[in-house]
Amino acid sequence: MERGENILEGLIPPPGGRLDKTLAEASGLSRERVKALLAEGHVTIDGKPAGQGSVKVAAGTPFAIAVPEAAPAEAIAQDIPLTVVFEDESLIVIDKPAGLVVHPAAGNPDGTLVNALLHHCRGQLSGIGGVARPGIVHRIDKDTSGLLVVAKTDRAHEGLAAQFADHSIIRAYQAVVAGRPIPPAGTVRGAIARSSQNRKKMAIVEDGRGKHAVTHYRTLENLAHSSLIECRLETGRTHQVRVHMSSIGHMLLGDPVYGRTPKPLRALLSRLAFSRQALHAAELGFVHPVTGNNVHFASALPDDMRTLIDELRL
Repeated sequence: MERGENILEGLIPPPGGRLDKTLAEASGLSRERVKALLAEGHVTIDGKPAGQGSVKVAAGTPFAIAVPEAAPAEAIAQDIPLTVVFEDESLIVIDKPAGLVVHPAAGNPDGTLVNALLHHCRGQLSGIGGVARPGIVHRIDKDTSGLLVVAKTDRAHEGLAAQFADHSIIRAYQAVVAGRPIPPAGTVRGAIARSSQNRKKMAIVEDGRGKHAVTHYRTLENLAHSSLIECRLETGRTHQVRVHMSSIGHMLLGDPVYGRTPKPLRALLSRLAFSRQALHAAELGFVHPVTGNNVHFASALPDDMRTLIDELRL
């Protein structure tokens, strides 16, 4: 049990059935809260990390839900500089720097993108995400840089969420990975869920347990002991690029979770003080949920990744 967690334990009551609905009835939590806790890896069934809320579970199966300590009721506005790529009355596109957390959570109560947006937008953000996540339709990891779209109205939020759900959003990342993928371009398919060994990690799992995930990659440039690649996402799962590339033996350089930096490159990354996964959300495209226009945005690699690539060029 982690600090600030309340553990709810029991047995799945009769008649069993769909996991999220059954857990909501058994725990007294709302179904939406249960779904969020499932997605964040806070639920175990019979001692193992739970899968999707739609799976069926038999009555009498033990469950445990680790409910994190409640976040502050309301995020505060903070004057944090933002790089705004596009903004209108409906939405805003941000070029997020590495190191900036997207929304407040345990361990990061403020200093987040949400705090910055509340100041920049004067509180005019979609309320669908709740008080801790106003306007947030999707997110990228703290140590991933690049493009992110945020909804300023509920109409925009619903329209963008529908496009993310049907995988029609255009998303392309650039990454520096260890080694040289063979073939130099290809597709990685593998369902992703919480790791059964470490709930803070994601892993490729058997079909039916996790969420379907597809990544199309291609090599842009061969580098010393590494490659610059582009990954286009057919789906958008937590840590998808990091998990998929690691699964085929090409971990992202600097990634502290999904692999170790190849020995020939450790000294270089140390000298450059490069201590994040080399991943940048470089391209974002979608249908504007209010105007109906196709919009497309691109972001150049940040300085730290450009420096890394320059040092790795043969």
